[in-house]
Amino acid sequence: MQYCKRLIEVDLTIKRISAHARREKSIRHGHISTLHIWWARRPLAACRAVLCASLWPDPVDPLCPDEFREVAREEMVTWAKKHITLLSTESFNRFVKIQKDQRLLADDLELRKALLDFIADFSNWDNSTDAQFLETSRHLTQVAHESLGGIAGTRPMVVDSFAGGGSIPLEALRVGADAFASDLNPVAVLLNKVVLKYIPRYGEELAEEVRKWGEWIKKEAEKQLAEFYPKDSCGATPIAYLWVRTICCEGPGCGTEVPLMSSPWLAKKKNRSIAVKMIPNHREKKVDFEIVENIKAREVGEGTVKRGSATCPVCGYTTPAASIRRQLKERHGGANDARLFCVVTAHPGQQGRFYRLPNTHDMDAVKKAHQELERQSAEYKGELSLVPNEPYPDETASGALSSSVLYGHTTWGDIFTQRQLLTLTTLVKLIKLLEEKVEDNNTDYVLACQTCLAFAVDRHANTETSLSRWNKVGEKIEGVFSRQALPMVWDFCEANPFSTATGSLKGAIDWVYQVCHTESVLKILECNGDAIMSLSQNHPLPNDFAQCFFTDPPYYDAIAYGDLSDFFYVWLKRSIGNKYPSLFSTQLVNTEDEIVQLSKRFRGPYAHKTKEYFESGMACSLAEGRRIVMPDGIGVVVFAHKSTEGWEAQLQAMVDAGWIVTASWPIDTEMGTRMNAQGTASLASSIHLVCRPRENPDGSLRTDLIGDWRDVLQELPKRIHEWMPRLAENGVVGADAIFACLGPALEVFSRYSVVEKPNGDLVSLREYMEHVWAAISREALSVVFSEADASGFEEDSRLTAIWLWTLSTAQGKDDLDSKVTVALNRDDPSEDESSNDEKPASKTKSSGYLLEYDTARKIAQGLGAHLDKLNSIVEIKGDTARLLPVEDRARYLFGKTEEPVAVKKKAKAKQAQPSLFDLTEDFEKGDSPVEPGMRQVGTPLAGTTVLDRVHQSMLLFATGRAEALKRFLVEDGIGHDQRFWKLAQALSALYPPASDEKRWVDGVLARKKGLGL
Repeated sequence: MQYCKRLIEVDLTIKRISAHARREKSIRHGHISTLHIWWARRPLAACRAVLCASLWPDPVDPLCPDEFREVAREEMVTWAKKHITLLSTESFNRFVKIQKDQRLLADDLELRKALLDFIADFSNWDNSTDAQFLETSRHLTQVAHESLGGIAGTRPMVVDSFAGGGSIPLEALRVGADAFASDLNPVAVLLNKVVLKYIPRYGEELAEEVRKWGEWIKKEAEKQLAEFYPKDSCGATPIAYLWVRTICCEGPGCGTEVPLMSSPWLAKKKNRSIAVKMIPNHREKKVDFEIVENIKAREVGEGTVKRGSATCPVCGYTTPAASIRRQLKERHGGANDARLFCVVTAHPGQQGRFYRLPNTHDMDAVKKAHQELERQSAEYKGELSLVPNEPYPDETASGALSSSVLYGHTTWGDIFTQRQLLTLTTLVKLIKLLEEKVEDNNTDYVLACQTCLAFAVDRHANTETSLSRWNKVGEKIEGVFSRQALPMVWDFCEANPFSTATGSLKGAIDWVYQVCHTESVLKILECNGDAIMSLSQNHPLPNDFAQCFFTDPPYYDAIAYGDLSDFFYVWLKRSIGNKYPSLFSTQLVNTEDEIVQLSKRFRGPYAHKTKEYFESGMACSLAEGRRIVMPDGIGVVVFAHKSTEGWEAQLQAMVDAGWIVTASWPIDTEMGTRMNAQGTASLASSIHLVCRPRENPDGSLRTDLIGDWRDVLQELPKRIHEWMPRLAENGVVGADAIFACLGPALEVFSRYSVVEKPNGDLVSLREYMEHVWAAISREALSVVFSEADASGFEEDSRLTAIWLWTLSTAQGKDDLDSKVTVALNRDDPSEDESSNDEKPASKTKSSGYLLEYDTARKIAQGLGAHLDKLNSIVEIKGDTARLLPVEDRARYLFGKTEEPVAVKKKAKAKQAQPSLFDLTEDFEKGDSPVEPGMRQVGTPLAGTTVLDRVHQSMLLFATGRAEALKRFLVEDGIGHDQRFWKLAQALSALYPPASDEKRWVDGVLARKKGLGL
């Protein structure tokens, strides 16, 4: 059917929007992310921009209503005349010209650009509550809605069926639409109720009530719990208690109590180093502690635990990981008999943190807290247990939730110490008492206040657990959800709820207050929002109900949302669960219908959640989204995944659901410093797939659109060729660019009901995607070798260049040079026995460049290469493919082995490994780099490809073989081959800036002029 294109279907200022989205990651006060923890929440900047561009028509389109054009011109002229100082420098010049000559906007293309500038500036967090931006955006949204056929006086409806953290529906309200949010997860639904219902309804009044009654809860709790958190006799206030789990050494005749200390450092900054020194006590078979300052690393030593095994400081015996697990399992994780080894304090009138050993008062307080909790538990009578006794995930969850499930935590209460449980149960009781304390006949208003403060308790629980840790650089507590997992922490940190430091109760209440205060502007906007718990596969809304379906569904196998949210569910059920019976009717969050692919990472209850399960469930959910949206409505589906399998599953679901992809935009939404992004092809961007229902005007699905396979294959490379350079201009490179190209590729395929070959056979999406990956790979190759004919390079050169480019990211806001993120030296990337072992900040030796195997295979296939024939540069291990670092190829390149180094064999006893210096020694002597008969049949001789020769020269430079390098480049004629220098230049741009490889190849390039080449 014919419809007016929206702005998002023709253009979007993704570079500027991405910059605001990246900045938003560091904004805390008042941001929705601080209301309650949720995982993979979308930046508000991206949601705001996408919503405006999705709801507003493109003024250049012939079908754009004249009414919208007229109002848009008036608004942009007003901004040029009255509000130009609110605009960014990027927009300023355009609006200055408009100010001087309004007739410029008679050109619809100029009007489009002005609207896009406005959207980019509105995506700035600083403008999100500005009255002028809000008024203009809401006016344009209303006019767009009515001029496109909406009923006068109504607002467009935006539906999100995977609402999660609430970013999309919140921004729908902000830009002038109504919002309907749904989710299967009750924690997410409750979060959306606060954002869409309570804050817009009560505004600043709610914020003040949260602050008032939050202070009351804090004071009442302190009255009841002060004796369990005593102040020091000198007036200092403990802000954190550092504990370490222990085991019994299994060394012969030892039996020492071994502290499982991952790191001895308490503070480690440039001008400040404080550590706890472990002193072996042989007579008492224990370890004593001493706090030392201004000490060097070699003087303090290392921790006792590494990769799950622990070394006894007394006898030196290493107790294996399996034994540690067995011992801790017997003690339900070992939190309640852990050893207190340090108390962090704040002194009145003095800045900084102070560290001391625990004293008898500290230990007595812990003992009394234990006794008090036992007393209260014995006296407690309630429908639910006082302490959460709901089952903790079992060991099959280790792949999805990390390592804490392996150490005997059988209930959710086991991950808290007795004192932490006493504190949290006290806060729960006080939340329930608010119903009697708040003097207001409006029960909904009282419930709003209770819910917000229950969120504050949840926030405090994040740092009041035995899975929290001490940040030695920031000298503050880190909550358990510093990442999307529940990792085991050997030496954990307990917050003092009544201090004023990070992790305190006051801080948790302040965070919630700030969000209510910042977003109180929603009250004057008078939009309608609602949130319900619902299956996305069977949505309660009627047909053709919404103008926009905008959702951010689960990312295949990335996050076990339901199991993670049980951490909060068990406390919310106790504090306000009786007020929301429909949300808290089950023992734990219902994960049965959660659409994720966790059959590999969470084998037990998720064994049935396979790729096929995900595709089927997602297709059903997206089909429901198509049913809900009007035939001329628009859809936006956000997706980000580093595997081709995950992407193909999502795209298959969209095609099966009857959507036509019309555009795709990568917007930076992820932090490259997050743990699961380091050393992999994780995305910095989320791809926003813009789509339209493939429907007839009456809403029925079109099934008569037959595509010709030859036409599709002819159009595909053209679309990729048009799109890749545009992405590069906006700083989108590497894996982000690869997956961003899937949108235009799917535009070609999804517009048809089916695609047929000349013989009548139907083309599956899977078959089409093989051609897509090939087209993308070839286009990427032309980007890397922009000034050279890539066909002149052998397949190992082409694959290496694209491999490194795939791992690359844009550096900074303006520097678009692609660089690669190096894989850190980790033998087992999935190993997570000691999550608080921090990686060194200094340069780390590369162990290769990692890609998911299927991604590597498809890239290679697209380049006409075959991974199984390139084992001299690639190593395959399980689902991971590793591009070997140059140093690992030395033995192969210099003729010291009978087969490529990537082929692993059992090492011979007492066989010394030659050093890199030894391997290049023959070159210095003038010997041939190739020793006849030393190569496996079928493998290329070293030096026969351009890549081999570049790598050989890099290694000669690395070992200081200047004469050998000169002879190699000049006398042997290698340097006269211009392909050598083209490849070296390309690799220089692709290797990580701080890597040895970058330094080596730059060293070779620097020799070119001096050698007369």
